[in-house]
Amino acid sequence: MRAPDMRNPRPGADILRTALRRNVGAMVRGTVLMGLYQAGETAFPIALGLIVEHTMRDRGPAALGLSIGALAVIITTVSLSWRFGMRVLQKANTTEAHRWRVRVAARVLQPVAGDTDLKSGEVLTIATEDADQTADIIEVVPLLVSSLVAVVVAALALGLADVRLGLLVIVGTVAILSVLAVLSRRIGASTREQQARVARAGAKVADLIVGLRPLHGFGGNHAAFGAYRRVSTDARRQAITVAGVNGTYEGTALALNAVLAAAVSLTAGWLAFGGGITVGELVMAVGLAQFIIEPLKMFSEMPKYVMIARASAQRMALVLDAPPVTTPGPRRPAKGGGLTLDRVRYGALRGLEFEVEAGAFVAITAYRPREAADLASVLAVNVPPDAYGGAVRLGGQTLAELSVEAVREHMLVNPYDGEIFAGTLRTNIDPSGTGRMVPEAVEASMLTDVVALHREGLDHEVRDRGANLSGGQRQRLSLARALAADAEVLVLHDPTTAVDAVTEQLIARNVAKLRRGRTTVVLTSSPALLDAADRVLVLDGGVITAEDTHRNLLAGNEEYCLAVAR
Repeated sequence: MRAPDMRNPRPGADILRTALRRNVGAMVRGTVLMGLYQAGETAFPIALGLIVEHTMRDRGPAALGLSIGALAVIITTVSLSWRFGMRVLQKANTTEAHRWRVRVAARVLQPVAGDTDLKSGEVLTIATEDADQTADIIEVVPLLVSSLVAVVVAALALGLADVRLGLLVIVGTVAILSVLAVLSRRIGASTREQQARVARAGAKVADLIVGLRPLHGFGGNHAAFGAYRRVSTDARRQAITVAGVNGTYEGTALALNAVLAAAVSLTAGWLAFGGGITVGELVMAVGLAQFIIEPLKMFSEMPKYVMIARASAQRMALVLDAPPVTTPGPRRPAKGGGLTLDRVRYGALRGLEFEVEAGAFVAITAYRPREAADLASVLAVNVPPDAYGGAVRLGGQTLAELSVEAVREHMLVNPYDGEIFAGTLRTNIDPSGTGRMVPEAVEASMLTDVVALHREGLDHEVRDRGANLSGGQRQRLSLARALAADAEVLVLHDPTTAVDAVTEQLIARNVAKLRRGRTTVVLTSSPALLDAADRVLVLDGGVITAEDTHRNLLAGNEEYCLAVAR
């Protein structure tokens, strides 16, 4: 199955409908208050016209006081209704944006990934900018309705003075919106493309940050930067295109609104000159003609924001409506069971078969790194069971029969490049704060020297991606986290490649001791870890070609000796 098509508006429309439906109460309150604000704004020029009309007949202080009081009431109504109306709408907007951010993050963090082609940087953009722009629909609809209220009230007031003035406002508004509707569709298409290109640029940045150290190591940082620059340039060009379309839209809207205001003013002047309306009505008409520009501007801008919200909602649907890459089973593995691979074919693996009994400590040395990486991916369920041949059995049941959550609770696969997070040593080792084996894990991974080096101990601050730790310290911290989890089956992939030989020897002994009685598989070429294992499996050409203890293999297998001896 494929991810939702960007050209299909249904998933995005469903998201917008959901956002509107669960904010009906706030939107109704906001619409009433903002409608009251717009009505008050419209009443101001109407009141001025009436005051002029009344004052010309009665010029006493009582009339002046009444006029000032009426204006004070209108101004107070306008101020309070705007203040509380925007408070209601912005609270609903930010709350709704938070809901969508959390939902996108929860979908991405599910054990079974969605079938999308999006990179992490693109998902980050969707979870932030697109979530915010989708939630803007909560403000757009009430502002649209309140602007309509202002236009209707102005048209009615002018129509009472002269029907031709009211009709001019109504016909002019319809004509303006018809012209702008065409431009708003172009804005939607341009915005979708801009969002996609910005997301790709964000994904490229994320990739660069992750690979910054190795890029510096072999001098590839300049080429990588050039690749990012090309992606960013595409995003910049599209942003300029969108800015041009937006500028055209807003300029056209402003020009048309000004033309309508001028037409109302000139028509009112012509009618007053001919005696068709009074001086007070002329003042009202000119005031409304000036005022109506603002609600018309807001009213005419709403279609643009609707298109932007719709485009963002469609991008969120790429994540939220994406089908899972696999359908996991409902079962859980039996406790105390071992690990079995039965003719597994995937990538460099060519019918791989072996069995690790419960409680055994087995090392697998692969002559080709890709074979170890493919094996680790299969065991970590990063590859769906239906994407490879053969079967992997955990506790006697195939991975296809088990839920992903159950597999990962039972079996932990710790990658060689385990991520280090900003926080402390303790939160990296025990993220949930419920681990009972933190001290033992710290000792077994030889992280004790790092802890002792700092006054805060395990509470020593760790920067993002472990930037203030050496490569060996990061690797030992990742190993400590894996050991502290105390998984029933633990798979370690090259856990000691960045540490010195003496430390590696100590870690091998400590891991074997700590994991005694628990099933442990180590993918490694380290002589220390190979020697600490109960038995060693040699992976070559995608299959197991030899099996024995490390020392027996050294004595009787020349190829093995050349591959692992240091």
